[in-house]
Amino acid sequence: MKRLNVAIVGATGLVGQKFIQVLEQRQFPIETIRLCASDRSAGRKLLFNHSEIVVEETAPESFKNIDIALFSAGSEVSHYFSPVAAQAGAVVIDNSAAFRMDPDVPLVVPEINPDDIKSHKGIIANPNCSTIQMVVALYPLHVVNPIRCISVATYQATSGIGSGGIEELELQSRLAIEGKSVTPSIFPHQIAFNLIPQIDVFLENGYTKEEWKMVEETRKIMHAPDMAISATCVRVPVFIGHSEAVQVEFESPMSPEEAREILLHAPGVKVIDNPQEGLYPQPLHAADTDDVFVGRIRRGGSSPGTNSTKNGLLLWIVADNLRKGAALNAVQIAETMIQRGWI
Repeated sequence: MKRLNVAIVGATGLVGQKFIQVLEQRQFPIETIRLCASDRSAGRKLLFNHSEIVVEETAPESFKNIDIALFSAGSEVSHYFSPVAAQAGAVVIDNSAAFRMDPDVPLVVPEINPDDIKSHKGIIANPNCSTIQMVVALYPLHVVNPIRCISVATYQATSGIGSGGIEELELQSRLAIEGKSVTPSIFPHQIAFNLIPQIDVFLENGYTKEEWKMVEETRKIMHAPDMAISATCVRVPVFIGHSEAVQVEFESPMSPEEAREILLHAPGVKVIDNPQEGLYPQPLHAADTDDVFVGRIRRGGSSPGTNSTKNGLLLWIVADNLRKGAALNAVQIAETMIQRGWI
């Protein structure tokens, strides 16, 4: 198998470190690896396959002779350096929101739309973490029975905002338990022992930017521009693992048993659905795993006895937002390119 020269931009961040871990665990065919970050992190040493590698400050020359550049350093860095890396000959797989809705940039979840990779012009976008886990679970059902409508409420971990989110939850939890005052820093309100129904800024349509990402990205990935989608995204006091309560309405009736059977054979999905025995997906158990977990599969709809009820299902979907929601999906894109001879 061809071995590739890989660069990671944002290597010292939570997702950057997951890139390193996932590449090691999946034995990705690497000839050389270059770890890049901001000037504040330059000079740090990180381990890759038991070898110490010095982190470099990201610069245009960082992409010389690089085959694949994995980016997770925020939209501003991606906007500037992704075109530079692509011009140098690298294929950029970008984890930020910078290019996701660019019509010339494929937005890819390999279990769903791998052929979209072929249309890239040097940059491939990695979807939002909450979007990825939802479409991995819903698309196998959509193929069998087209989905007309999705309504989702997310319960998103603090790690979704980076290491600072985890640290703020830890600090606030200690202070609250000790009866001391809590002053929010990263989140708009106290996150310890609380829920915040706001992720990112509010838009004029009343949705937050995070919620609207789920709407637009789902349509693009599933090639369903007219699909009706609504989302409410909530930050919860969990370290790792996003959870989602999803209601879908299909064109035709689908029973919970049929959906369960389809998902049992779906790539990247693991069904845990025996509520009588207390078995259903939980973020605590999803952390540091690669699958998208689905459970609580049951009928849903507006009122008993109507077609909406017969055509509707409710699902509970959980995944590690740092792995399948970010680093793993990006690495799977690169693996798909190798397997299909596209790089």
